[in-house]
Amino acid sequence: MNVLEVKNLTKKFNGITAVDRASFSVPEGSVFGLIGRNGAGKTTTIRMILNIYFPDEGEVSFRENKIEQNFKDSVGYLPEERGLYKKMKVIDMLLFLAELKGKKGSEINKSALQYLERFDIAERKNSKIEDLSKGNQQKVQFIGTILHDPDFLIFDEPFAGLDPINTNLLKEIILEMKNKGKVVIFSTHLMEFAEKMCDFIAMIDKGKIILNGKLSEIKEKFACKNISLNYQGNISFLNGHPLIESIEDFGNTTGIKLRSENTDQELLKILLQNNVAVKKFNVDEISLHEIFVSLAGKEVVNV
Repeated sequence: MNVLEVKNLTKKFNGITAVDRASFSVPEGSVFGLIGRNGAGKTTTIRMILNIYFPDEGEVSFRENKIEQNFKDSVGYLPEERGLYKKMKVIDMLLFLAELKGKKGSEINKSALQYLERFDIAERKNSKIEDLSKGNQQKVQFIGTILHDPDFLIFDEPFAGLDPINTNLLKEIILEMKNKGKVVIFSTHLMEFAEKMCDFIAMIDKGKIILNGKLSEIKEKFACKNISLNYQGNISFLNGHPLIESIEDFGNTTGIKLRSENTDQELLKILLQNNVAVKKFNVDEISLHEIFVSLAGKEVVNV
């Protein structure tokens, strides 16, 4: 079942289309990645989901009900622009953010202290926000996003500016949220994070969704286009062949990129028919980065 349905969202600013008929679905209990380069339309899409921006066209539904203005109050939302009151103490800031979501009392205070301990900033609980490093401020903002234990979380570029240790901690907590049955959406321009963490993705470029679906199925589909070949013989007959997009010699291995998926067996047959001794013929896994580069500027692909 899909928890969130985004249908044909469109938003223009001063005549410029920032998001153009964006559509995708987010299944229950999943980690969903909204991925694309900076300025692609990720943040604008998230703000329309949360009713911070009203779309010019399209609609968003949550568990089959149209999103209302107060929807964002029930969501854990980490915005791209971090916003904390610089004169407040860390613990007071966290308890204030929790109270805005209707949570207060000893249990919330205990949970806040546990998160501060986990993020290794418990000793700064009585420090003012303005006295923290940028990285520690980001930790406080993240804790404030999850402290009220929402079932639906949206993180906009959550890994920006974090060192590797805290990046791993954030990934760990996001996956814990998923294992608790919560729904997580995060936007990122860092394809490797989405590749490691997401169950489903929507790839956006220049305001348009260019790829949308289950990550494992997407990678399986595109993997069929990349071949690693070890051989003896002559493969010059492949130059200009309609199956082949490119051939690259890496010395011990030759990389072949096919024009269409699911033509790898046809290529193998052609090699054997031309008396090429095939020692290795591997269909390679393809990275999200490679997929994005190959699709940017093209039409939507649903998997």
